[in-house]
Amino acid sequence: MLIRSTLRRQLTSWFSSSGFYPRNNVSQGLRTLFLLLLSIALLLWLIDLFRAPTAPEGFAQQSLHTIDGRKLTIAELSARKPLLIYFWASGCSVCTYTTSNLIAMSDSGYNVLAIAQHSGNDIQIVRLLRGKHLTMPVVNDPAGEIATQWRISVVPTLLIVTKGRVVQSTTGWTSTTGMQLRLWWVKKWY
Repeated sequence: MLIRSTLRRQLTSWFSSSGFYPRNNVSQGLRTLFLLLLSIALLLWLIDLFRAPTAPEGFAQQSLHTIDGRKLTIAELSARKPLLIYFWASGCSVCTYTTSNLIAMSDSGYNVLAIAQHSGNDIQIVRLLRGKHLTMPVVNDPAGEIATQWRISVVPTLLIVTKGRVVQSTTGWTSTTGMQLRLWWVKKWY
């Protein structure tokens, strides 16, 4: 409510009867814009905090089987560089955009693991990915057991794991630049 009333007052002062020019100086407008963007960023951070999954006990050593027959663990994938774990589902429209971004990131050398929950059998997942599954490991979670262990409530969910430890998570659509910045931050500070 406070943000709405502040914004309403600011817009009223900007669009006065004398025309569409701000009454106050430019710095006042920039300050308002900065506060609005800061408020949005805080809100998004709180939503991510609320939706953050919980790592199950011993998740790093859990054996995962990819759709191309490999057996791996999160600990081995995250040992040398940060691992981006991507939970998605075939019925998620936002996941379509995120998946193509992650395939491109994997092709560029980023460490990505995709976990497809409730998306059918391995052949159906390969069709969904249009055969591009070979660029990143894809784990099929047909009954959603892995997602349930992690308490994933929203797809897409992205987790960043380094040295077997979850350090960041986010839900919903994220740009390629946003994902790359998160990975850079983790590589630099963790």
